Amino acid sequence: MYKFWQKTIQVLSILTLIASFFFVIWLYRIGILNDQNVLTDMIKSHGAFGSLSFLGIQILQVVFPIIPGGVTTVVGFLVFNFWRGFFLNYVGISIGSILLFALARRYGKKFCLLFMNEETFEKYESKIDNKRGYELFFIFCMLSPISPADIVVMITGLTSMSYRKFILITLLCRPVSIIAYSYFWIYGSQWLQNLLG
Repeated sequence: MYKFWQKTIQVLSILTLIASFFFVIWLYRIGILNDQNVLTDMIKSHGAFGSLSFLGIQILQVVFPIIPGGVTTVVGFLVFNFWRGFFLNYVGISIGSILLFALARRYGKKFCLLFMNEETFEKYESKIDNKRGYELFFIFCMLSPISPADIVVMITGLTSMSYRKFILITLLCRPVSIIAYSYFWIYGSQWLQNLLG
């Protein structure tokens, strides 16, 4: 049964990536990606439900890391104003990270291997032996906009790190990676368009 769920999640990951690709093309074709106001108006027309839906998506994409989280994070900044987008991203990703940490702690290696292969697992698990070194590595990954954050969160769930320390590091470090990642894609793409245009 475990092998079945492992294969199912692997297939879902591939299907989600393909669906995300076609979803982005569809958004472009209907004009949402060409005009930021179209997407903003569409979500804002749903009022608080739009914000809560986005928050739910952000929690879900962390707890079940088969949805490309980078896409949703950037969308949060594009759709909502900076502070509201940041707040929704920050709260959603933080709650999702805490839940993912708790699941990895509760279900251990078998849970982690649902979302990564054995080779990736062993690569990160080998860092656990050096407790102080691993904590610094974890802090760096939470600060970095390009680190495999969800994988590191799961691996951290297998360590002796307390919930209190994990939550503290997550809450202090996540804002840096969220803002850096979003600015990289938003302004980086604009710079690339200007360069090519």
